[in-house]
Amino acid sequence: MKAINTAKVKTNDSTNAQKDSQMIGMLSGLAICLAVMMAGIFVADWIGKLLIGLHILPPGSASPVSGIFVAILLGILIRNTVGLHTVFTQGVSFSVKYALRAGIILLGLRLSLVQALKLGAWGLPLIVACISCGLIVTLYFTRKMNQSKRLGTLIACGTGICGVTAIMATSPVVKAKDDEISYAIANITMFGLIGMLFYPYAAHFFFADEPIKAGLFLGTAIHDTAQVAGSALIYSQMFNMEKAVDVATITKLTRNLFIIAVIPLISYLFFKNGGGTEDEKVNIPKWYKLIPLFVVGFLLMALIRTAGDFTTDQSGQAFGFFSPAGWEAFYTQASSFGSTYLLGMAMAGVGLSTNFHIFKGLGFKPFIIGFIAAVSVGAVSLILVSLFGGLISV
Repeated sequence: MKAINTAKVKTNDSTNAQKDSQMIGMLSGLAICLAVMMAGIFVADWIGKLLIGLHILPPGSASPVSGIFVAILLGILIRNTVGLHTVFTQGVSFSVKYALRAGIILLGLRLSLVQALKLGAWGLPLIVACISCGLIVTLYFTRKMNQSKRLGTLIACGTGICGVTAIMATSPVVKAKDDEISYAIANITMFGLIGMLFYPYAAHFFFADEPIKAGLFLGTAIHDTAQVAGSALIYSQMFNMEKAVDVATITKLTRNLFIIAVIPLISYLFFKNGGGTEDEKVNIPKWYKLIPLFVVGFLLMALIRTAGDFTTDQSGQAFGFFSPAGWEAFYTQASSFGSTYLLGMAMAGVGLSTNFHIFKGLGFKPFIIGFIAAVSVGAVSLILVSLFGGLISV
């Protein structure tokens, strides 16, 4: 009996030690994301002060370099030089996945649902055109260049819909291999990061003083939700146009909803065109499992904002107890926390998660396909926003 009790104690001690180790790893990863984010903000601010001190910028000017931009670059630099110790991996992954989603959910407080629905309805044709371009171009060049249909399908979904989320949702349906999933994610991350860092400046060049057009362009031309959020924040910080963040976010989230229809469709086409063997059964997930929960959260926050604004207009107090100034301070501070800290940590995590070595495994051609698709979607978005973006007002 004593031996049994001793064994139980040892087992419990081992379990507790494992939990403590996981907690330390989680906190360490979150800490490094926070540190990289703060370093990015500090360096960007220092660059601004330096340029003012050198009389390149007038006194009082904001830094021409975004803190998020610097945080992403610092994360990439760390990951691809000194590397990222495994002790940080869990926390970094948590930051990218959950801090990102929490930040986007809080961004919903910046929009009334009336604005969101109006923009989503008018932006629908533009979103459909960009999604179609990403899918058609990717699958066409995959076939022409004799590449893996599974890999091409993953890159097509990631480019056309919502980046990593679409890839992960599609991979079990087409029975993708681990290296194909990793390559597709790295591919999307690579070109999404390039777009995230440079498209804000392109948006300003083509759509200066037109934040709605800029937001539409960023929301349709860039792959992943995290990358769209990052690009919009860079644009907002650089050119002081917060409306572009709202427009880009709701455009991207509306685009994300197409995962419900596109993934079953592209999976059907994959098997119909010989992507799988005859004994492979198409196992498409239930439609409700394909709706990202953070999209629902974002819309709920927008609904709360709408209800708060409505009750303020009707009774002079939001929900019967917030003064107009108090209500505005609440949703402003909550959304600012989401956009500055939560999304900032997520962006740092994106940089720390970007390892370019994965491209060596499956050759260079899928990389070329991803590049062609990314450029094609960006070009279609730019043309259509230039032609029809003026029809949308918020």
